[in-house]
Amino acid sequence: MEEHRTKRRPYGESAWPPREQEGLPPSARLYGAPAAPSGIRVPLWAQRLAIVLGSVAAGITVVALVVSTVVSRVNAPDTTRLTVTDGLAGVTYFMPPGWRAGAVPPVTGFTSAAVYGGAAIVMTRPGDSVAVSGPRAATLSLTELYARLLLHGDTVDVVDDRPVETGGYTGHSRALRAGYSDVVNRPAYLRVTVLTKEGGDKASVVIVGMVQPDDPRRRAEIDGVLALLK
Repeated sequence: MEEHRTKRRPYGESAWPPREQEGLPPSARLYGAPAAPSGIRVPLWAQRLAIVLGSVAAGITVVALVVSTVVSRVNAPDTTRLTVTDGLAGVTYFMPPGWRAGAVPPVTGFTSAAVYGGAAIVMTRPGDSVAVSGPRAATLSLTELYARLLLHGDTVDVVDDRPVETGGYTGHSRALRAGYSDVVNRPAYLRVTVLTKEGGDKASVVIVGMVQPDDPRRRAEIDGVLALLK
């Protein structure tokens, strides 16, 4: 009778590799048998495309947020406009955005000033009584004086001459435009306004605005100062 013998495993009685891994390649024995798929397998290129699209979407969101913030700041109402109060002349006026109060008016006799860089200025001072001559005659006389002092133009044209009413004042305003034959000096704009307080003792205030080089936007800002005078 043939002797029945049990074949001894080379790793002892603790079977290695386990029976369920017998017949698998060495890599499978080391890392385990491959797991059954749990669902539809997504190709690698599709995974990468999803990551790229996600990044682009996030970038668009950030850009949209930045643009929205900038636009809201640009369109936000301006709350930083300051006023200049001239106690000697008895007037207060708003400075347009970007303007600042001048520490010392550059023309003798003026008691306050607002400037826009080196391109535009508005100055005020107390005026003399205009009870006899009237505001228009006083305005014409002062316009001629300041044109000689400040413009020195080769040509000087009148571009506006009209009565004005603002902030409880009545008066007259006259504007000139000076041109120069040389290539260095660019055209300049000068507005002189004389106002008197309604119902008062006819004491007046003189307002002089000047722009060089002449610029429609700066002209409009000077007119805005007159409109908001109080």
